[in-house]
Parts: sequence; C-alpha cells; structure tokens
Amino acid sequence: MRADGPAFEEDDHVNESGAAALSPEQTTEVLRLIKGSDTVELKLTVPDADRHSAIAALELDAMDAQIRQVVFYDTPDLRLNAVGVVVRARRVQGREADSVVKLRPIDPGEIAPSVRKSANFGIEVDAMPGGFVCSGSMKNRLEDAVVKGVFTGAAPISKAFTKEQRRFFAAHAPDGLSIDDLAKLGPINVLKLRFTPPDLGRRMVAELWFYPDGSRLLELSTKCVPTEAFHVAAETKSFLFTRGIELTGKQATKTRTALEYYAGMLTAAGSDTVA
Repeated sequence: MRADGPAFEEDDHVNESGAAALSPEQTTEVLRLIKGSDTVELKLTVPDADRHSAIAALELDAMDAQIRQVVFYDTPDLRLNAVGVVVRARRVQGREADSVVKLRPIDPGEIAPSVRKSANFGIEVDAMPGGFVCSGSMKNRLEDAVVKGVFTGAAPISKAFTKEQRRFFAAHAPDGLSIDDLAKLGPINVLKLRFTPPDLGRRMVAELWFYPDGSRLLELSTKCVPTEAFHVAAETKSFLFTRGIELTGKQATKTRTALEYYAGMLTAAGSDTVA
C-alpha cells in the first residue's frame, strides 16, 4: 500500500536542503498521487532563528490562537512509525476532541474500496519544499472528557478510538500489537492560529509546537483541492517571499520531532529503572 518513488515520508526523509526543486520523476509521481487524493496541504517549517521575524512579517497575534494538546501513541522503539502508522489523540480548546489513525506513505489506488468509501477516511498529499508524502487518515471526533480521561490514564487508549479505527489499526499495525499496548508520547502543547492575509486572499494556518525541552517548531500551511495544488503553491510561495520568509531552510516535521523526543524520554527512563 506504499507509494513508490522519490517522495519524503512525512517525519522520515525530508530533503535536508529544503530548497531543491522536484525532479521530473517526482513531479510525475506527485501529480499521480494528487489525482487520487481528497485534499492537498502545502507546508513550510520556519527555521527557529527566523521564527520571530516570520511572526512579525505575517502580523500574527498569539492572543488569537487556539490552544491544543496532542498525544501520540507508539511503542518505546517506535515500531508503528517504522511501518508507517501514526496514532494520535488531541484536545482542542472550545470544541470536540479528536483522534486519528494515519498511514503514510500510501498509494491511493491500493486502498481497499470499503475503507475509501468511509465518511471518516480521507487521503491527503502533504507537500514541503523539496518533498511530498501521501497519507490516509481514519478520523473520529469525540467528547473532550473522554480524551482527557485517556490522557490522564483513567481510561484505556482504545476509548478514544472507534471500532472502525481499531479495525483499521489492526489491519496495518505489527502483528500482536493492540492500541492498548502502546505507550503515551506527550502531551505537547500547541498554539494554532488561522489567518487570511489580504494580499494572498486564502486562509493559512500557523502552528507553534512547544516541546518540553524548550524547543519550538513553527509550521505554516494552507489547504486546497487537488486541482488547485500547483496554482496555490505558486501563489503561496510568492506571498511568503514578498514577506521575507525563508523558503530554503532545512525542513522538519511535527510528528517525527515529537515521536523521537518522547521515545528518547521513555528509553532513558527505562535505562534508569534498570540501573
């Protein structure tokens, strides 16, 4: 079910220069994947040294942001991540919580028809400077109190996921591994701000992720329908350039950064216990 070809796996093989144009083979591949997707999300990670200047250039106000809390679930040695499965639950200020089981990378043409027809399943192509990935997500919205209970350990992890999500997980996770066997990786506090620059005329999103070691990751993004992807990419790139935002920095991804950070903490805690 994996999409072959030279694409980055979100959280695995991001082009380190971040600036390289797609090769002809990559362009052909991303066009094929986009045709089979429901949405396209264009993303840019802002280098930490440029974070303050980017926030100022975009006139972002933290007081307009929504607070979110994210927890990932995996094994301490990241067995799920190794096979392209991401399990996440999230609390959101002022609205329902949500959870997702995601596969990446995937080939849209190899998704089972029964899964593709589900109202809770969607396929998205994420594109960064120099790379892209196609993913499929089985989503669920639920009461905040349920996810809060899962986060605190008062309820098992499976309470945050529907039967449909658990079947989807079981079909793609390593044999013998259930959702309730997973370790908690988080929580991570996030500020999310939606804004519409007048000179761009389309909505963008800024997410600032706060990691416990004091590091931060700022991601800018915008979504569009597949048929508009290249046009929107060109317009957005031009807009960011005119605002003086660096487009050639090394790209990072939120999920990989979070998984590696918390897996490292679990490993260190296990070593201390053994000692």
